[in-house]
Amino acid sequence: MVDSPHSPAASETAPHDVVIVGGGLAGGLIALALHRQVPECRFVLIEAGRTLGGHHRWSWFETDIRPSARELTRGFRLNGWDEGYDIAFPALQRTLPTAYRSLASAEFHRALAAQLPADRVMLETKAAHLDAAGVTLADGTRIAAKRVIDARAFKPSTALAGGWQVFLGQHFRCDRPHGLTRPVIMDAMVDQVAPHGNGAAYRFVYVLPLSEDEVFIEDTYYADQPKMDAAVLKGRVAAYAKAHGWAGEVIDQEAGILPVISGGDFDAALSEVAIPGVALAGARGGFSHPLTSYTLPFAVDNALAIAGLIARRPQVSGAELAAFCKRRAKRHWRATAYYRMLSRMLFEAAEPGRRVVVFEHFYALKGGLVERFYAGRSTWPDRLRILTGKPPVAIPRAIRALFSSGKPLNTETPA
Repeated sequence: MVDSPHSPAASETAPHDVVIVGGGLAGGLIALALHRQVPECRFVLIEAGRTLGGHHRWSWFETDIRPSARELTRGFRLNGWDEGYDIAFPALQRTLPTAYRSLASAEFHRALAAQLPADRVMLETKAAHLDAAGVTLADGTRIAAKRVIDARAFKPSTALAGGWQVFLGQHFRCDRPHGLTRPVIMDAMVDQVAPHGNGAAYRFVYVLPLSEDEVFIEDTYYADQPKMDAAVLKGRVAAYAKAHGWAGEVIDQEAGILPVISGGDFDAALSEVAIPGVALAGARGGFSHPLTSYTLPFAVDNALAIAGLIARRPQVSGAELAAFCKRRAKRHWRATAYYRMLSRMLFEAAEPGRRVVVFEHFYALKGGLVERFYAGRSTWPDRLRILTGKPPVAIPRAIRALFSSGKPLNTETPA
């Protein structure tokens, strides 16, 4: 069990094969993939927090992860719903058949702590400096490495354009069964108003029935500014629970502010965070869905790709690994251009209070199209279908958004 802020790995003098900085989703999965696929690899995972994964819940559709890659999630206790999920909009209520999965960060930490060697994980350990030859910790300890991977959190850049997805969720233990059998991925039958200071925004409530008497309720909105009024969101979650007759106690809570990228100069953004000879992974390296902010499917693919490269080429250098990850990041950026265009439609073509209509229009389409959209694998017929029919936004505004470079991403520290 990993329970020590410093492991014996810190005192070893021989260079590690790999040092991973950042024990979130991306870094943790890379460590797991290396442990399983390259057991001889001497890696160490460095995390500044007390646990791996932070305090989050990651969710995804079963079809988001390719069947050949699902093995990496083996060993995690997942919440799963094979009977599909519900969505609700003012003019559309629907059940879609795609299976849904969810992983809590506490379970992520438990499973990794059980599977990874204890001397390969360093918790409560802050990295002060990264370079191609290793990592220097805040206490001055030097950890030499043949390859270094930077999997720390996303860093906002003025080179990028877009907005923000703001959310606060609470885990309720109800005093009686709640009666839900499927997740509600989007309940947009709520006021389309962000907390004071943010104005109108696309807002919805996300609901996961975790057990017969436990339910996770998250209030989410898309906004132009990275601001959160936690008190207001808590009140909204409580009001939603009350409106559905769910009484009980809050046993956990999470909150976050995620980027929704609509454009920008990706090379310039990468150059702001890149360190020569150090590989970039996770959201910091650009691996997320530009519109939904989902990261898990891309984190799985990258972890397997990195482990596969090291397994095939044990002598691959740190510079080569960094170039490999950069090529993957740029390929991902090109492949997700369509979703960035849709983000511009959301933030620039739709009036804030009418953004709900954009999503309502989308969810009326065929289920297979929706599946491929979330997985970031929309076909050209899918893309044309999303943009055909009665437009959910004014055509002149849509044309301007289509050719826009996007609103500069607000880089203020999220509040």
